[in-house]
Amino acid sequence: MPTLRQLEYLVTIADTGSFALAARVANVSQPTLSQQVRTLEDRLGARLLERSAAGAMLTPVGRTIVATARRMLSDASDIVALAAGASNSLAGILRLGTTPTLGPYLLSPIIAELHRMAPNLRLHVREGIPDEQVLELSRGEIDVVLGPLPMTGDDLTIEPLFREPLHLVAALDHPTDAGGTMPDDLAGSPLLTLDPRHHLARQAAEIAERYGMTVAPDYYGTSLDSLHQMVASGLGLALLPSLYLRSDVGGLAGLKVLTVENWRAHRSIAMAWRRQSPMSAAFRLIADHVQSCARTLLA
Repeated sequence: MPTLRQLEYLVTIADTGSFALAARVANVSQPTLSQQVRTLEDRLGARLLERSAAGAMLTPVGRTIVATARRMLSDASDIVALAAGASNSLAGILRLGTTPTLGPYLLSPIIAELHRMAPNLRLHVREGIPDEQVLELSRGEIDVVLGPLPMTGDDLTIEPLFREPLHLVAALDHPTDAGGTMPDDLAGSPLLTLDPRHHLARQAAEIAERYGMTVAPDYYGTSLDSLHQMVASGLGLALLPSLYLRSDVGGLAGLKVLTVENWRAHRSIAMAWRRQSPMSAAFRLIADHVQSCARTLLA
């Protein structure tokens, strides 16, 4: 029978496309990893990888086995959590995925309080693209995701937490009437956004279309801070979340919020975890705490 370690090596090769990178990620020597995968193929009586100088690629049967292996590794992780008695307690290392447009501005004030509530809990925070992190969650590579809706997955529990206002910001010297900005005044204005893989960029594109603004494709920001700096320099307008504008690491320096008639832009934030996770009860406690803290910060 194949071992979990052999399946883990196979999945890591599938994710990296390289024996050398997989060995580095798995923290094992490349000869050891190669030998274990060869042993796995011998035991199964099937060739799982196509090897070449450029790397490694799964065969058709290899792809099928990797999909099953991901579920087995996730289940094994859940078994370990159950054995440790972590199903109803906030203890151990929790791998939390979040988007860089939210985590740094929400988690900072929350983590200290979580540590006070649960001193044995260790958070390993990983920032990334929301859609990619939902896939990582389903594969068992992270334990819980905190990010913007929509999130989808038949195997996931998705808990909506709060709605965060989104604001249209401009440089301090942007011409704005004392009475505010009328929607027609925005027509033709350049709107700076993030990489289109971010939910916030998609919302910005929808708002640009609604108000006749023009998305500036040559100036994708790499972070909210980069958008902040470009707007402050007068390069264009941008959509920034309320938690960012209220945070110590974000803020309004060099910016002003445009008051637009009937402006109601917001995004919905949720937490998601695998439905069968033995830590579901603990995740709900964390979700309740995040919800309470976020509402206080936004009040």
